[in-house]
Amino acid sequence: MPVRPADIALAHRLADAAGAVIRPYFRQPAGLELKEDRSPVTRADREAEEAMRRLLDAECPGDGVVGEEHGVKDGVTGRQWVLDPIDGTRSFTAGRAIFGTLIALVEDGWPVLGIIDQPVQRERWTGVTGRPTLLNDVPVRTRACPALEGAIVATTSPHLFEDSDVPHFMALVTAASGGAPRQGPVYGGDCYNYGLLASGFLDIVCESGLKLYDFAALAPIVEGAGGRMCDWNGDPLTADSAGHVLAIGDPARADEVLEALRNVAGHDHHDH
Repeated sequence: MPVRPADIALAHRLADAAGAVIRPYFRQPAGLELKEDRSPVTRADREAEEAMRRLLDAECPGDGVVGEEHGVKDGVTGRQWVLDPIDGTRSFTAGRAIFGTLIALVEDGWPVLGIIDQPVQRERWTGVTGRPTLLNDVPVRTRACPALEGAIVATTSPHLFEDSDVPHFMALVTAASGGAPRQGPVYGGDCYNYGLLASGFLDIVCESGLKLYDFAALAPIVEGAGGRMCDWNGDPLTADSAGHVLAIGDPARADEVLEALRNVAGHDHHDH
């Protein structure tokens, strides 16, 4: 069933509401500590999610809501709005405008609408099943990647991988760099990397440990731009996925990427 225009419009209003809350907190140094209970980043996160939830309660009270800050509200419609008000908290606190607000609509476990909103740079990627992905109303496309060697791989941080995942990630990096470590991965970026991949500036994003609110919005954006989004076994992402996430700009490289991830002596990712 196609996504309703009213839902797309609502998703944009959610992003507008979150951005209006977040922008005044950005690069405000006063008391910016992650540990303090009411630190500005926590307030920005909480208040942005509260603003989005108020809209949802008013517009579609029967829908479920899953949010990073305020937990799960069960719905009765089979639909869930999945919210991450600030994906990339470390970038936000460091004053780097590569964090984003993530908004997804999940129907029967499948993400059908996603928004990545960078409220400072006012860049917004919108992905809707069956439609081309837009960046600020202009269609974007992933780029062709003629070979895995030379592909640009991005991940937020190597420190976010479980120990058992590191060899698989490094095997992919080695395959993409052709053994030239200077051509290493792009680090940092959180959700912003997936927007850049959709716009044709990165070839592969590889991460693990993601929660539903980290990846639900990304799949419609990457796929609507011509890319492929899957887990490390090549399976599509659903509400039940374990959080091992791959975005591949050129689907023709998907088998090679999955093979490289598995290519670890004595290990097979399926065994985990």
